[in-house]
Amino acid sequence: MQGEYAVRAMLELTKEYGSGLISTKELAALQEIPPVFLTKILSTLTKAGLIVSHRGAHGGIGLAKAPHSISLRQVIEAVEGPFRLNVCLGEPGDCGRTVTCKVHQVWHRAQNALLDELDVALDQLI
Repeated sequence: MQGEYAVRAMLELTKEYGSGLISTKELAALQEIPPVFLTKILSTLTKAGLIVSHRGAHGGIGLAKAPHSISLRQVIEAVEGPFRLNVCLGEPGDCGRTVTCKVHQVWHRAQNALLDELDVALDQLI
């Protein structure tokens, strides 16, 4: 659920890009995201360098860089961690059957296809 909320928030921020900052409350309402979850997600996205947050009367949140330089994959991986369709696609040594497994190459191709699709820039989704 975090990934979905993060994507929805980032797409809203993409629409607002160049128009100034948006309040967390407004973002939560526009995208129907529970404020408690949104606050946690925004904190994670800030730490990942994808958004900026400013406090105060004229504060709010916005994208840290242009939408064309942020991919859907970056957003999801920021909150969910790296994509791995199977344990064998993780760190070397995570799976001792990689060399002998007949399905390993299938997993590898499927993951690469998924990652290629997720590497789309946010501005292409608006």
